[in-house]
Amino acid sequence: METTTPEILKTKQHFEILDGLRGVAALSVVCFHFMEMVYPPEKNFIAHGFLAVDFFFCLSGFVIGYAYDDRISKMGVIEFFKSRIIRLHPLVVLGSVLGLLAFLFDPFVVFPNGYSAGKIALIFLSSVLLIPYPVMQERAFNLFSFNAPAWSLFWEYVANIFYAFVLWRVKPKLLLVLTLLAAFGICFIAYRSGNVIGGWSGGTFWDGSARISYSFLAGLLVYRSQWIIKNKLGFTGLSILLMLVFVMPFNKWVWLTEPLVVLFYFPLLVALGAGAVLKPGLRKFYQFAGNISYPLYMTHYAVIWAYGNYYTANKPATAQLTLIIIVGMIVMVAFAYLIMVFYDMPLRKYLTSKRKQGLPK
Repeated sequence: METTTPEILKTKQHFEILDGLRGVAALSVVCFHFMEMVYPPEKNFIAHGFLAVDFFFCLSGFVIGYAYDDRISKMGVIEFFKSRIIRLHPLVVLGSVLGLLAFLFDPFVVFPNGYSAGKIALIFLSSVLLIPYPVMQERAFNLFSFNAPAWSLFWEYVANIFYAFVLWRVKPKLLLVLTLLAAFGICFIAYRSGNVIGGWSGGTFWDGSARISYSFLAGLLVYRSQWIIKNKLGFTGLSILLMLVFVMPFNKWVWLTEPLVVLFYFPLLVALGAGAVLKPGLRKFYQFAGNISYPLYMTHYAVIWAYGNYYTANKPATAQLTLIIIVGMIVMVAFAYLIMVFYDMPLRKYLTSKRKQGLPK
């Protein structure tokens, strides 16, 4: 019987260009959230920024397979869960705290009636523990009212649980069958709802299961089958290809175009990103973009709620609105950097060191 050692827990080398693309996707989803507060999808220039989440899911399947397929049997399920919690949960907690503070002290809205201290505490606790609790009507019954993007982390955890108990053992042929079956889920929600934007609210909860199931399995399949496409597109070329999805117009054909992107285009981009030629001089930029993507994604929505309330109260002109969004995104990137440097990385380093101390040498 093999024993987990600190050596087994060492982080593998990253796919730097995929890290950079994760940063592009995170910036895009932040911009999308700014824009959707003001404009309907038909007038939103980045109307499909929400598909960044499906790209994240696909990327996650690829990265989890790469990072753990050859060592989860040695490290064990418990250590795998510890590694994922250390990686993901510090920012789940911080995002919940920021969401609570924004709810209590939003300068652009009077404190909402009907929320006792007990109910606020329950909403906050559900966010910290990632237990869906869609009760706030004024926030469209988000699964996590204090930090809306946490819905995707909930499904990420679900995927990790399935990976730890089942998927790491599955051979590529069976994985292909499972992926094809999951594709029907994407097609079904696109047909039923007319799009694939669901999963974040109480009313669309199960759409999230379809989105994570297909994209995570597809990313895992790309890795296991070694569908890595060598190319010279580089970070710039792949970023353009990714951005083309997010600025895709929202029209009557989205019931078809959105599932096509999720089913085929994103796995292709992951395969291309994994095989792209890396420019050594830009390695630090790729690493920065990848490192900041998760802190940015998990901390930005407290500002989005305040921004939405500001817009409702003041109705700024287009020029002013543009300036607010640009400055807001710059400030949020800077804030995410500070969070990464002074909170996320030190806390994860501390927790990892404590974890390793308890392992046999």
